[in-house]
Amino acid sequence: MAKSVLVTGGAGFIGSHVADRFVAEGWTVTILDDLSSGREENLPASARFVRGCITSAEASALVRDGRFDVICHLAAQIDVRRSVNDPVYDATRNVLGTLNIMEAVRASGYPTRTVFSSTGGALYGDFDPPPSTEAFSKDPEAPYGIAKLAVEYYLAYYGRVHGLETVALRYGNVYGPRQDPHGEAGVVAIFCNRLLDGRPLTVFGDGEQTRDYVYAGDVARANFLAATRELPPKGRLDARAFNIGTSLETTVNTLAETLRTVSGATAPIEYAPARAGELARSALQTDKARAVLGWAPEVSLADGLANTYRFFADRRARLAAEATA
Repeated sequence: MAKSVLVTGGAGFIGSHVADRFVAEGWTVTILDDLSSGREENLPASARFVRGCITSAEASALVRDGRFDVICHLAAQIDVRRSVNDPVYDATRNVLGTLNIMEAVRASGYPTRTVFSSTGGALYGDFDPPPSTEAFSKDPEAPYGIAKLAVEYYLAYYGRVHGLETVALRYGNVYGPRQDPHGEAGVVAIFCNRLLDGRPLTVFGDGEQTRDYVYAGDVARANFLAATRELPPKGRLDARAFNIGTSLETTVNTLAETLRTVSGATAPIEYAPARAGELARSALQTDKARAVLGWAPEVSLADGLANTYRFFADRRARLAAEATA
């Protein structure tokens, strides 16, 4: 009998790639998504789809009664700026929603492993020079990162006190096909659409701020490995946390230039005033994921950006054809 996985947020950008990976591995896949940001077109054809919010009683019942071998928990409020403007909404989705899922796992009595999608860049802050290891101090600048850190503490609690199987993946800036312009790596989607429109690429500040851009397909593979590999013993906060990135710092200037190269577009780069509170540098050390999960990034930045640009170009052409049909 095939193993089963519930992917919360599985109609979204990263979640749909995770769902695709489990489908390809022969698992039975159920997706829970309220479609507030996800798209039905992202759903794998063979997956069971349940429309609903992670804060709901219906979501709790699905988890409690579903007897899932794994839950990949990606449903979240993903916009850092929205978390600053409305931290109550952010905490309701990202903290209380997760607690609703975890309490249902506890009530089920079933040995479900929960793989939580956390954050790397927004978790460690700007006090220690990158690349950040899992043991670095946690100093999130925005409610988004604070909520992710709070959930990681809860996961450690559920592991120690209730014996639940949990693991946290701390992503770099995830990009790739199906990406929307929100979240930590939304700049890639924004730049792709601007190139297709023939509009300038807007870079805030001097463009020398760095991020660790990791491809969505590599992130999906990390989820599968975290769901299936033997994990370290339960213990402290960082015991079952893994950075998922490339360990490389890429400036926004380099990102823009690489995208222009792989797309063949000639749109100019324009500079705007720096945004207050923006992280200056970010990269994640991934030695632990390599050693324990057997995971390492496989897709280069140039190849990943080319795939992403091609996706947006193809989707735009398809929508144009449908509009004139």
